[in-house]
Amino acid sequence: MNSGTMKILPFLAASIAMLSMFGCSSDAGSPTNAISSSSGSVSSKEELDAKATDAAEPMAEPAAPAAEPQTKAAAGKGKGADIAVVTTSMGVIKFEFLSKLAPGTVKNFTTLANKKFYDGTRFHRVIKGFMIQGGDPNTKPGNEGNGPAGTGGPGYQVKAEFNETRHVAGIVSMARSQDPDSAGSQFFIVHETAPHLDGQYTAFGKVIEGMNVVNKIAETPTHIDEPVTPVIVKTIRIEKRK
Repeated sequence: MNSGTMKILPFLAASIAMLSMFGCSSDAGSPTNAISSSSGSVSSKEELDAKATDAAEPMAEPAAPAAEPQTKAAAGKGKGADIAVVTTSMGVIKFEFLSKLAPGTVKNFTTLANKKFYDGTRFHRVIKGFMIQGGDPNTKPGNEGNGPAGTGGPGYQVKAEFNETRHVAGIVSMARSQDPDSAGSQFFIVHETAPHLDGQYTAFGKVIEGMNVVNKIAETPTHIDEPVTPVIVKTIRIEKRK
């Protein structure tokens, strides 16, 4: 795996070496930029055994399952609270923010969204039963020359805010590289519970509408974890909860 790609390491003892890259760059504010030295991505269970030969992947064992997350108290659930509205080529996904658990990460995401940073990007890595990942500016039309999908970012990094939130279906979290503080712009939405990610990646949101869309994206045909038919993030807008 390339040192400029970020991965989330799941817990597994299989010997299948599927090396796909998530990506956030250290050069750009994301885990791994096309030219950055650090990268961020999420690793599936099948990729865990390959970590011994992949210097870019975290080598530490996954943390023990975290306590039941206090998402109700941590999320802005009241009327008027900010939510993210992700309009994709396959439907709309809405998620609330875990502002009390990851304030810096939420601020970074909303700032990028308000700048239309995510508009036109793709969900470049999709693994059914695990997660869907996007947020890389290199996936925008015309940006291919900046580096491969999974290695781009905003040009800076965000400090990790690991918390007690469990990575169950619908949780939105940040992709990163081996460096805990290497996240930037790339994020992923959990498709099915992945306890090996708990305490290892910054969870900052929770889907409140459109999980059926997440399911559709997760089930779309892929080639080496990349959708055969591009799944476009048309826009991400920050709106007030009604």
